[in-house]
Amino acid sequence: MSPNSSASPRRRNHPAPPREELLAAAMDTIAARGLEGLTMAGLGREVGMSSGHLLYYFRTKDELLLQTLEWSEGRLGTERSALLSRPGTARERLDGYIDVYVPDGPRDPHWTLWLEVWNRSQNADDDARARQAAIEGAWHRDLVALIAEGVSRGEFRPVDPDRYAARMRALLDGFSVHVAVGIPGTGRDHVIAHVREFVSETLMLRP
Repeated sequence: MSPNSSASPRRRNHPAPPREELLAAAMDTIAARGLEGLTMAGLGREVGMSSGHLLYYFRTKDELLLQTLEWSEGRLGTERSALLSRPGTARERLDGYIDVYVPDGPRDPHWTLWLEVWNRSQNADDDARARQAAIEGAWHRDLVALIAEGVSRGEFRPVDPDRYAARMRALLDGFSVHVAVGIPGTGRDHVIAHVREFVSETLMLRP
């Protein structure tokens, strides 16, 4: 008999999944079961890790939510950049921006996550607030640049791009919240039509 045969077998070390896999699993959980279905224990079972190990990665559920949002926004940012760099008029690309911005429908996982992060931001620290502001700032800068391009080409009225973008994003946010929570009469197609009508009335040059 080997000297070590009576000892407990040594636990094998399983490599932790890459961070992106953890964040993708978190987003999949939100899509399938809603935010209430996302727990450290449940996510750990999905990826084969203990909740304690997940806490080592993220420290708190707030941090998990914010990192998942940053990961999701990174994917949307890539889509948005490709859309804004494609050929076509500024109005066509602005319509595309609106399409990417508005939720797919009630309980859209990305917007569900945004609403929760916004709700928790009341108690967030300065670092978390700065990271949220960075996400919002990227959307704003892209919209300002697009409006400025349209103005310079003579497609749009000579508006102040920064002020117009701030107002337009406030409109988009308000409508998008209605879509995400499922308020009757504010479906995705209805909201997109409203915003495009607003653009036609306030930004486009009269023939």
